[in-house]
Amino acid sequence: MFNLSEKGRGIRAMFDDIAPRYDLLNRLLSFGIDRRWRRYAVGQLDIPPRGKVLDIATGTGDVALEIASRTPDSVQIIGEDLTQGMLIHARKKIAASPYAHRIHLVNAPCEAIPHPDATFDGVTIAFGIRNVVEREAGLREMCRVLKPGGRAVVLEFSQPKSRVFGVVYNFYFNRVLPFVAGLLSTRSAYRYLPDSVAAFPPREEFKAMMETAGFTSVRYRDLTFGIATVYVGTCPDPE
Repeated sequence: MFNLSEKGRGIRAMFDDIAPRYDLLNRLLSFGIDRRWRRYAVGQLDIPPRGKVLDIATGTGDVALEIASRTPDSVQIIGEDLTQGMLIHARKKIAASPYAHRIHLVNAPCEAIPHPDATFDGVTIAFGIRNVVEREAGLREMCRVLKPGGRAVVLEFSQPKSRVFGVVYNFYFNRVLPFVAGLLSTRSAYRYLPDSVAAFPPREEFKAMMETAGFTSVRYRDLTFGIATVYVGTCPDPE
């Protein structure tokens, strides 16, 4: 069994606290752009009929539901999250959707995915990899559970490349967002958000990290002036 570090337990507790307002704040604070980012990320998958997809850090289930809406009915989706509070809300959303028979939820950390090698045709993680304390271990686990030729798609916040836009963005991200979020939820969690984004590796460094974990043909694309970035890596064929 994987033992969470003190930092990991703190992150889990923080997301438990904000789970009830998580969806509302996502839509409000991103002006709904987060939906477009998720749709683009899911579009990078290539899932065959009767395939299986793992959505890590599934949260309240948005990506899992997006995958279900864009794949054949024979495709099965596992939504995995460290936080029970998030999974409670995901379960309600999924039960109210047409895809309840296809999406199954698991409580587990990214660093210890409870599935055998070469199980999935695709793996996704949206806005979750920066919260994985042992990031290298998490990426290796993602590569391990992918079938040869399967794709991992990582959607994560980034620092904008434009200096002018970056000034505006950083003011909103560091000042406005925590204040507004604090009126509706736990302010410290939305103070953590810009801090964690600032500490996340630059694009080329994270791309190299994916390659070191075993992925090949790793590429990335910035979205919305570089606010977010999608990384795609492929599980190699065994030699």
